[in-house]
Amino acid sequence: MTRSYYAPHGGHPGQDQLLTDRAIFTNAYAVLPRGVMRDIVTSFLPGWTGTRLWVIARPMSGFAETFSQYIMEVQPGGGSDLPETDPEAEGVLFVVEGAIEVTVAGRTHTLTPGGYAYLPPSSGWTLKNSADDTARFHWIRKAYQLAPGLDTPGPLFLNENDITPTAMPGTDGKWATTRFVDPADLRHDMHVTIVTLLPGAVIPFLETHVMEHGLYVLEGKGAYRLNADWVEVEAGDFMWLRAFCPQACYAGGPGPFRYLLYKDVNRHMPLRPLAGHR
Repeated sequence: MTRSYYAPHGGHPGQDQLLTDRAIFTNAYAVLPRGVMRDIVTSFLPGWTGTRLWVIARPMSGFAETFSQYIMEVQPGGGSDLPETDPEAEGVLFVVEGAIEVTVAGRTHTLTPGGYAYLPPSSGWTLKNSADDTARFHWIRKAYQLAPGLDTPGPLFLNENDITPTAMPGTDGKWATTRFVDPADLRHDMHVTIVTLLPGAVIPFLETHVMEHGLYVLEGKGAYRLNADWVEVEAGDFMWLRAFCPQACYAGGPGPFRYLLYKDVNRHMPLRPLAGHR
């Protein structure tokens, strides 16, 4: 099956364009449509060369507090010998365009579109774009929460094209999840998966749960119920949900509706600031 991955390229709309768009920020959710990811809102990071990024999520008190998410754009020859400066931060990379080389523990892994990497805290990984084309990928970061009796997970390098999606029961395969980590592996305190809904498929109830979400639409379009609102989303849009925000969706067709999903899992709820973090 041919996979499609949308990635922003920046630029600016013309002066003849209307201001109206679908961007919204509420106390329960936010929608960042792909049209807001322009040159003027890119950032740069110390220690990175030939690189800019869009910050699409960051911890905010009173909103989603567990993770940050970047869309990275690395030019040929660019990268970093010290990409992660926080020794407690774990990371997930997911490539949507081009190719990157990630080196950890002396081994170099090449990630192409659909490529996934889990990078544990203090792993000393490095990254370079040795190809001739610009690379674009998601970088999700979270402060790893140690748990008694559990070791820190090791690095993982996978590609979604090598993984068979797990169908949701009773859906005839119309709603499925591509899992990069075994859900029973409690060493992991976050999951990053790909959810696929075929045209006309639905999430048929309002999910209301403690996990925070980042949802980046990789392909297709759909109608998403967020709290009390219905919003239309398409490839390149990002949805950011705080804990307990009700959510459901319809896949709009004509092709699959697919999104990259973050959620925090497998840990006690902190009862005081930074509880559970080392």
